[in-house]
Amino acid sequence: MAADLGELLVPFMPTIRVPRTGDRVFKSECAFSFDSPESEGGLYVCMNTFLGFGREHVERHYRKTGQSVYMHLKRHVKEKATGAAGGAIPRRRNGKVFLDLELNRDFNGEDYEYEDQAKLVIFPDHFEIPLPNIEELPALVTIACDAVLNSPSAYKKQELESWEEEIQVSRHARSLRQLDNGVRIPPSGWKCQKCEMRENLWLNLTDGAVLCGKWFFDGSGGNGHALEHYRETNHPLAVKLDTITPDGADVYSFEEEEAVLDPHISEHLSHFGIDMLQMQTRTENGHHTDNNSRPRVSEWEEIQESGMKLKAVFGSGYTGIKNLGNSCYLSTVMQVLFSIPDFQRMYVGNLQRIFDYSPLDPSQDFATQMAKLGHGLLSGQYAKPPMKSELIEQHQQKGVSPRMLKALVSRGHPEFSSNRQQDAHEFLLHIINLVERNSAGSENPSDVFRFLVEERIQCCQSRRVRYTQRVDYCIQLPAPIEAATNREELLAYEAKRKEAEENMRAPPEPVRARIPFTACLQAFTEPENVPDFWSSALQAKSAGIKTSRFASFPEYLVLQIKKFTFGVDWVPKKLDLAIDVPDFLDLSRMRATGLQAGEEELPDLMPPIVLPEDTRDNSMSSMDSPEIDEAAVMQLAEMGFPLEACRKAVYYTGNMGPEMAFNWIIAHMEEPDFAEPLTLPSMMDPGPSTSDSPMGATPLGNSPPEESIAILTSMGFPRTHSIQALKATNNNLERALDWIFTHPEEEESDALSDMADTEPNDNAFSNANSHSDSTLSPDRDTAGPRIKDGPGRYELFAFISHMGASTMSGHYVCHIKKEGRWVIYNDHKVCLSERPPKDLGYIYFYHRLSSS
Repeated sequence: MAADLGELLVPFMPTIRVPRTGDRVFKSECAFSFDSPESEGGLYVCMNTFLGFGREHVERHYRKTGQSVYMHLKRHVKEKATGAAGGAIPRRRNGKVFLDLELNRDFNGEDYEYEDQAKLVIFPDHFEIPLPNIEELPALVTIACDAVLNSPSAYKKQELESWEEEIQVSRHARSLRQLDNGVRIPPSGWKCQKCEMRENLWLNLTDGAVLCGKWFFDGSGGNGHALEHYRETNHPLAVKLDTITPDGADVYSFEEEEAVLDPHISEHLSHFGIDMLQMQTRTENGHHTDNNSRPRVSEWEEIQESGMKLKAVFGSGYTGIKNLGNSCYLSTVMQVLFSIPDFQRMYVGNLQRIFDYSPLDPSQDFATQMAKLGHGLLSGQYAKPPMKSELIEQHQQKGVSPRMLKALVSRGHPEFSSNRQQDAHEFLLHIINLVERNSAGSENPSDVFRFLVEERIQCCQSRRVRYTQRVDYCIQLPAPIEAATNREELLAYEAKRKEAEENMRAPPEPVRARIPFTACLQAFTEPENVPDFWSSALQAKSAGIKTSRFASFPEYLVLQIKKFTFGVDWVPKKLDLAIDVPDFLDLSRMRATGLQAGEEELPDLMPPIVLPEDTRDNSMSSMDSPEIDEAAVMQLAEMGFPLEACRKAVYYTGNMGPEMAFNWIIAHMEEPDFAEPLTLPSMMDPGPSTSDSPMGATPLGNSPPEESIAILTSMGFPRTHSIQALKATNNNLERALDWIFTHPEEEESDALSDMADTEPNDNAFSNANSHSDSTLSPDRDTAGPRIKDGPGRYELFAFISHMGASTMSGHYVCHIKKEGRWVIYNDHKVCLSERPPKDLGYIYFYHRLSSS
């Protein structure tokens, strides 16, 4: 028999590989579906590519690649047998077979047992060889099978790599000496003992001193009194006060100069009267919420509709998405997108064509993974009601796991590739961007969100105007607190809060601001000042005002409420407010009108580029040295960088602050002239002028000045990307830098250049406080962006809500109106909504009403 098996496998031996370091083995999920070893048909793992396939899709891979040998994995979940004494007997057969294979369903370990089976299957005849079969198989096949069975799943390996570098235990933690000085830290009202700072406060674990942190390049602010205290006392460890939870806290070692772990943090804090368990509690979903913030608890309860007997729903369109650990931002966005017919039609309607034409590695194909998730959510295959004959009578489906899609869409992104919580609005724009890039030459479902914005800028002195148009996908509505209907109540709360802080007492119960939706729209449409406005009519800086209107209305309108602001430590913090968002919305009055009779347009001229030094006239001593922010230079020099390098960094980043200059230093510190004195670029001869424009102004259509391009390329940005950024921002260096950071250069830049002007830009119409002049007007793109204009009347059909104090923490759920009833999607749980909290939403989705 051994000889027979050896002879049978001989033709296939060249195609059987042993997984090498770096190979990912997909043995827990199919590349085209959510089938797993627990599914009825099990999972087939290709012994050459190590991709996994369900029973419906393995034949496709065999036909496309000719690969014949697969390992079939099957996990049987059974009721646990009971012993003679009536107790459960834990039993796991073939325990070594599926090492590191996680369970896809959350069965209670005390109620079940599972049996693993593995075998080799040879296509097309489906000849099966049970495993393990060490004696009868060739040595290479045995080694390959053993390596596949014992390798970690692709997702476990990726999750380990996504976590940041492991923090080490401080050498001072075990032997830390704490002074018995009677210091007790109150639960709130903290401020620095040497200044009035109330943010970024650190508690010294030796003597209980509460002091502010120092300025760091990551934006955290302070006057450095905590570090100063360490230099005076040598007390090494400090804990950041607003990070204390039952799970631990952020601890920093001044002596070791890094963040550290303190295994004894609980007893170290209790020395100063701080009970970690009272600082924060967890909700049933495992997400944090403050004990002392009752409206926050109420927010969690209201949005999740806690305390109500919600009826679970099953079937097509009612499939939940499993939370991978802070992945709810992805789940809510994808649930809403796949409730839109255009996305359903593009990815689910074309499912077979997408799968048939997928590349050899479908796990890396955007269309395939979108189709896979869309089918999983809409087929009903993974949202079947529990049957009484099931293993656990009350068992409910746990939804589909978006691991493969998340790994693909977050690849290379510094935030989405991590396991941290993210902003759902930013992820929505990220997905729209990916849809745009991957829909070139085909149907683009994100067309339903795209609309044109008309911006009207008026010079206050000459009264002349300029109209421009650009593309956007979302509008951000400001939330004017001053328009709150309970303003008196808010003022009374603020007075009580300040009094409690001053007297070191517990704060009063917070009051939620209630803002009319009409006030948000009014604040959005009001004219805004344009800082540093250069009037082409006056050929000088002047006062300017800008108003924005819809040049077209999208088929689906996305509204984001600007609930988040930044604290002193640059951490996004959420405003506690409720807005009476309407079910029906008419924005017709916000339709743009274009140039009006009697209005005179501003000339199409750009401000002249003024260099810090004019090398054409060395006699002008006032221009011999550039203007450099010396305070920023000194802050960088204090970090240990050469002074001349710091001066160059500040100059080449346009005096935009120490953080930007720090990034320049990191990118250029290996260069041989890194510490050489600053040498300014020479003014290039502009050549014969083709314009009669006075004062060196240039027509808007000209290419960017070479000097501006040189400054950006000196910072390490590619020349083509720098030119693109300058063109998109009317050659404004500061805005060009912002554009570069928000528009990373794509590998397929040449193929995608036609789509550059349609990339989502959350710094434009979606930000009422932005002053970007980035435009997309008809004369710049003769084809024009694809838009689906129509009436400006809408009906609310979905909204995403956030719970928690910051986009960096908390939890997201979404409510979607389906078949005339509201449904709540809370990770894997999908239920009929009893009381949808429309006033507490973060992102709202409207569909256009027909004109009839």
